[in-house]
Amino acid sequence: MLVGIFGAGVMGLGIAQVFAKNEKNNIILCGSSVESAKRGKGMLEATFKKLIAREKITTELANSMLDRIKIGVKDDCCDCDIVIESVVENLDVKHNLFAYLDAICKDECIFVTNTSSLSITEIGANLEHQVVGMHFFNPAPVMSLVEITAGLNTPNEIVDYVYNLAKEIGKTPIKVKEHAGFVVNRILIPMINEAICVYADGIASVEDIDSAMRLGANHPMGPLALGDMIGLDVVLAILETLQKETGDIKYRPHPLLRKMVRGGWLGKKSGQGFYKY
Repeated sequence: MLVGIFGAGVMGLGIAQVFAKNEKNNIILCGSSVESAKRGKGMLEATFKKLIAREKITTELANSMLDRIKIGVKDDCCDCDIVIESVVENLDVKHNLFAYLDAICKDECIFVTNTSSLSITEIGANLEHQVVGMHFFNPAPVMSLVEITAGLNTPNEIVDYVYNLAKEIGKTPIKVKEHAGFVVNRILIPMINEAICVYADGIASVEDIDSAMRLGANHPMGPLALGDMIGLDVVLAILETLQKETGDIKYRPHPLLRKMVRGGWLGKKSGQGFYKY
């Protein structure tokens, strides 16, 4: 199967790794530019070297996965069987990408969005190809869950296909009705926002808030560290989508979150969030 993956950031690279592990798949990795896609593949190579050193994968498997991942641009994906976007969490950016692909991809190509909160129906509006949601979680090679979401016009056979595809690549899929935030982020992101409220109110330190949820609720990672890992800009975007779609003020982003994003404190990817990296 020929898989086009758009987005050479953390999620796009993780999804590419997941698909490349299956020898039936060949991947075309597309970034915002050829250079960004090359950098992304270089990051994957560095990741594989670390995994080899820790004896998590063999050198042979790493080399075969890298061989199955080619660098490309949008026009190289015209013969893909499936295209998966994992670009910035912005409705216009996602829709415009699919609109371009809609004109060049073969009719039977399946369009997949990795959106974490946006409307599948709106992303796929006025396209000939139907769009389906296949939401992976970070880090994609490690996390088992994939949320499968249909838009208003997504045929059941396409939903069933990506559901079974998720199983084929070693994931555990669940079918979710279209709603802002789906299941996980509708529950998780407000929790991170509340942790920010607790910190901003001076109730406890960043470290103690995270320790409280790790040791008191048995969470593997504290909510503020998790926000840093997700990207505080992504947390903000999801909260804004939840508030806009539901009209409920309980999803209102805390002003401190907005301030940090405006200041470029996005978490791990910027080197500074609630922690320094």
